Amino acid sequence: MEYGKIEEVDFYSKALDENMQLLIHLPHQYSPLYKYSVLIASDGKDYFQYGRIGRVADELVNDGEIDNMIVVGIPYKSVSERRRMYHPEGDRHEDYIRFLAHELVPYIDENYPTYQVGAGRGLIGDSLAATISLLTALKYPNCFGKVILHSPFVDDSVMTKVEAVKDVSAFSIYHVIGEGETEVKTTEDGIRDFLTPNRELNEIIKRKGFSYFYEEFKGDHTWKYWQQDVRRAIKQSFHYE
Repeated sequence: MEYGKIEEVDFYSKALDENMQLLIHLPHQYSPLYKYSVLIASDGKDYFQYGRIGRVADELVNDGEIDNMIVVGIPYKSVSERRRMYHPEGDRHEDYIRFLAHELVPYIDENYPTYQVGAGRGLIGDSLAATISLLTALKYPNCFGKVILHSPFVDDSVMTKVEAVKDVSAFSIYHVIGEGETEVKTTEDGIRDFLTPNRELNEIIKRKGFSYFYEEFKGDHTWKYWQQDVRRAIKQSFHYE
């Protein structure tokens, strides 16, 4: 089969007051005559490079497993900026969420033939990028109908926000965490146990009644394991109804 291509776009964000690089993957037979679902990946360069997300999406579309899809990756500029934008306590995380919902979505909808409904849009992320994906969907549930979480960083503030959700029908959650993620090295928070708070989050999400998939894989906090899950995550979240 033939694979799609990635367009690189420099996008000025008012919310962040800076240019953001966008990696926009269009399938091989992309045409403005068709409608497309949109999957937005924070840690976008990593998802294309390590997660092979563009190839995976192309293969799933080619095999008739999912609808036509555009993947939008947002690379981070530095580890410190990543934390400022993605971490629940980051000083720029509200601005980043605003950028996703109020600037990126309208830009994609204006320039590509998308479904322009929450059910046609998803967010995906790993670690802190998963955290910001979840927090964005919690704040704008009608804008993003699906969220895919690969080993999210979870603290009390994240669990409190999930607890506070009133309409659990607005979006679905796909959530995996590794059994070996008990001593994860983080850049600023030292060694953290990711598994225990993810299990607590799982209990909250189940109790709330979200449309939800949860699984613990045999592995740790690395792309070696997330990459193996990307295909199932997209297929399950965007499968034909």
